[in-house]
Amino acid sequence: MNIMLNLIAAKTIIRKEVVRVLRIWVQTIVPPAITMTLYFIIFGNLIGRRIGSMDGFDYMQYIAPGLIMMSVITNSYGNVVSSFFGAKFGRHVEEMLVAPMSYATIIIGHVAGGVLRGLLVGLLVTIIALFFTSLDVAHPLIMISIVLLSSIVFSLAGFINAVFARKFDDISIVPTFVLTPLTYLGGVFYSISMLPEFWQNVSKANPILYMVNAFRYGILGTSDIGIGHAYSILIVFVIVLFTACMILMQRGVGIRE
Repeated sequence: MNIMLNLIAAKTIIRKEVVRVLRIWVQTIVPPAITMTLYFIIFGNLIGRRIGSMDGFDYMQYIAPGLIMMSVITNSYGNVVSSFFGAKFGRHVEEMLVAPMSYATIIIGHVAGGVLRGLLVGLLVTIIALFFTSLDVAHPLIMISIVLLSSIVFSLAGFINAVFARKFDDISIVPTFVLTPLTYLGGVFYSISMLPEFWQNVSKANPILYMVNAFRYGILGTSDIGIGHAYSILIVFVIVLFTACMILMQRGVGIRE
């Protein structure tokens, strides 16, 4: 009985998240599409002509997987942090807490919504990328699994941000001062083989580097890091972040205070 109730609850939360994304599509879908189009025009088309090729690929081809992954990461994170904080701010979260559903269901439902938005925007950016360059997927299973794991990781991270957030300003601190710098330094626009050895080692401490490169390997077949390392890091992050979300919910941090 409890399993059925939790399945119904999870389905309801996911449906709410999907309806929310589609209802305000001008805010959730259009802006990242426009932003990524500008990236392709400025970095790929204008600057790319001066750079030439990178790792044997046209520069536009090389940055396309990174831009797709960047859109997936930012939108997965942004969807969950804004949605769950909105539930806290509007006191809707109290209705979920008193309903016959587990904490895991609440987390999974919101994370699934973040993943769906991330994949939707990622698909749209991929379509936009095809207007600028050709993408022949080298390893489809790797591409799909990496984008799913990466989206889950940042959806969970967004959930944690929303739990600790006390005002609307708090939900923009991490994306502005942590997520954006890590994304730009995550090998989206360059290969870390171009960097001095010291900075290559520093870059390897950035988890986004592994996501971008593993996704690039899935599409282009080239990567600066080992794919096995990327999978290990992503799986560890999923486990650690989900556990952290469960602990925070059980303790009522930011909810019952």
